[in-house]
Amino acid sequence: MGRGRQKAKATKQARDIKYYSPNTDYSALQRELTGPGSRVTSHYANEPVEPDYSAYVDKYADDLEDDDDEVDNRRIG
Repeated sequence: MGRGRQKAKATKQARDIKYYSPNTDYSALQRELTGPGSRVTSHYANEPVEPDYSAYVDKYADDLEDDDDEVDNRRIG
């Protein structure tokens, strides 16, 4: 196939793809998005409970206060 025929074929295919608009079944889309039941359930029914870290507040409070006072004087660029 010559370059002219190849380019014309590629142009035709691109035009077909660009203007292709299939029929959309909105009721099927709605059924797919809502799922089997109308009620939304959590995927994480057995979520672990976050541990209580309040016992460590006093132990590490001094470290947190020192970090806030430090100023970073580095220049970027």
